[in-house]
Amino acid sequence: MMTDGEPIELPVTGVLDLHAFAPRDAKTAVEAYLEEAHRLGLTALRIIHGRGIGVQREMVRSILSKTPYVVHFSDAPGEAGGWGATLVTLSDSKL
Repeated sequence: MMTDGEPIELPVTGVLDLHAFAPRDAKTAVEAYLEEAHRLGLTALRIIHGRGIGVQREMVRSILSKTPYVVHFSDAPGEAGGWGATLVTLSDSKL
């Protein structure tokens, strides 16, 4: 049985959907996701933040711009979420 505040382990894949997180937890979730994805050697990611008024998008991009192993990020193409998602390229952690 899970109690409030107990961490939930999620499998790390190439996609992180922030709709699954409370807004107050999104920044921590993105930072932890990037760290684990990099550790696992993932290099192509998609972070779904939604369109809304752009608060989540700006938070995600602020984190990405400060993360040393992020090589590139941009809006996803329309079929992958458009400006409601950000594509991220990480450096290869094996280097």
